[in-house]
Amino acid sequence: MRRLETNVNDGNVGFQIAPMIDVVFVIMLFFMIMAGSVKVEKELNTKLPGVAITTAPTDFVDEQIIAISPQGDITLNDEPFDSAGSTDLPQLKGTLARLKQAADAAKSSLLITVISDPQAKYSRTVNVLDALAVVGIGNVTFTVSEEEQ
Repeated sequence: MRRLETNVNDGNVGFQIAPMIDVVFVIMLFFMIMAGSVKVEKELNTKLPGVAITTAPTDFVDEQIIAISPQGDITLNDEPFDSAGSTDLPQLKGTLARLKQAADAAKSSLLITVISDPQAKYSRTVNVLDALAVVGIGNVTFTVSEEEQ
């Protein structure tokens, strides 16, 4: 009887590129079909309420004054804001944000002057500076209290 010789390498056909091309075409076909089914959103011509933006600078209050008393009370243009124990200053931040938005809409700069009493705690001044930084106001000046001038 005769013995058949088998070669171990006969089963290895090598790297086949045809199945890979088939898979790429199927994936490309899937994405082409799915791209056609995307719904186009229609634009609604609505105007939301907001601030009126001008093309030329308009007159705006030149200076906003924040005063810090020795007890820690904070006033903006002689109107009291937040309690002396509040470190977050939410009322002051809200008012400053509206002032900043109005100044940006009027295309004018917002100038803040901080008048801190010499007896006021330094941390209270830092709280006010933090509130100014959160709102994005960078044009800040410091002065001594009005009694010392």
